[in-house]
Amino acid sequence: MAARDPEATKARIFEAAVAEFARHGIAGARIDRIAAEAKANKQLIYAHFGNKAELFASVLEKKMVDLAEAVPVDPDDIEGWADRLMDYHAAHPELLRLLFWEGLEYGTTELPHEEERQEHYARKVAALQDGQDRGVVTDAIPAQDLLLLLTAVVNWAAVVPQMRRILVGDRETDRDRLRASVREAARRLVAR
Repeated sequence: MAARDPEATKARIFEAAVAEFARHGIAGARIDRIAAEAKANKQLIYAHFGNKAELFASVLEKKMVDLAEAVPVDPDDIEGWADRLMDYHAAHPELLRLLFWEGLEYGTTELPHEEERQEHYARKVAALQDGQDRGVVTDAIPAQDLLLLLTAVVNWAAVVPQMRRILVGDRETDRDRLRASVREAARRLVAR
């Protein structure tokens, strides 16, 4: 009989939940499918993560931390940061899907773990504020607004790939041109 590995089981549950929520959103996700994919029972999922909304919040929170660690905001190299962010989302498309589903589900109501989420974004805003204080980033736009604008410019094509394909095209040269345009737009947003 194989030994139980609670951490491996928890990791399988987490990965199955990422895929399920990215595919179906919060309302459409099914704990039964997550359990089947993770080869775990539903009671174990509830014991480790709580209800479905808490599981979604945990999944999204971990994915946001992964992004923050992999692609920290760099006010000294906004174009490079934009490139790294586009590459990250190309390699991890589930994160933007999760954020989009969260927006559809919660709208403007308070999120589970919202306080932790505000702390997460406060660190990114602080990095831009530091760039503003040092004079490498414009201070004509408040740092928090600037972060929202930059992430919108960089991420929107990945959030709505059908619009990118229709408007920009789907050839490699089209994608390269769009990437250059996004970098230029980001540079202009922060220009002094």
